[in-house]
Parts: sequence; structure tokens; C-alpha cells
Amino acid sequence: MEISRHWRLRKQRYSLVGEECPHCKAKLFPPRDVCPECGHEAKTLYNFSGRGKVYSYTTVYEPPAGYEENAPYTVALVKLDEGPMVTAQLTDLGDQPVEIGTPVEMVTRRLRQDGDERGLIIYGYKFRPILASQPA
Repeated sequence: MEISRHWRLRKQRYSLVGEECPHCKAKLFPPRDVCPECGHEAKTLYNFSGRGKVYSYTTVYEPPAGYEENAPYTVALVKLDEGPMVTAQLTDLGDQPVEIGTPVEMVTRRLRQDGDERGLIIYGYKFRPILASQPA
């Protein structure tokens, strides 16, 4: 993917910025030109909290090209507190088991690196479990 596309997607990838439909108040992520709920134009930016719960998950043992060094890793479908579902890798799991309903929060982490050691490092969102000792 070219550098310009990474630049255009930075709000989505680093801070979960989506949209809210001004007509029906539906929260949209990723941003869309048209609200899938009511069909009207949706252009109002919305900052998601980055918190949600694991809706479903799987462990990837045979990753696609470019992600071999991360295997095995867990990918989850996260239902954000505001409603939308987001697919993302889970991180910082340690020995903690993943379960449906596990509360999680968005964190920015390294996704991969293009090219050699001087290549572009790509960052984006992942989710980590919210520990019982962390405030909600």
C-alpha cells in the first residue's frame, strides 16, 4: 500500500474516528459516504471511545504473506460500546484466556514493516483486554 493511502487512513487507524449520521444518529465505522441505516449522507466525524467487548474470535496459525513473524495470533470481532463491529488483532494477552464478552480497549501497535529495516513501519489499532484493576 502506498504512503499516501496510509496518510489518508490515519484517523481511522490511530484513533478510531468514524462518522455519525446526522439524520438517524447511527455510528459508522469505517466512515462511509452514505448511512447504511437510513440511506442519507453521513459526513459528521465521530470519535469512538475505543472500548468494547469480544463478539467472536479465532487464532491464526497460517497467516497471509507479510505477517508470518506474528503467528500464531488472535483476531477478534469487537463490538464497540457505540455499536459498530470492528475486526482487529488482540494483543497483550499474556496468560489471560480470551472469551466471548471479554471487555477490550483499543491500543495503537505496530502492524508490520514494508521492505527491509529502513522500510515504512505501519501502525494501526489492535485491542487488548481491560484488566480488572483498570478503571472502566
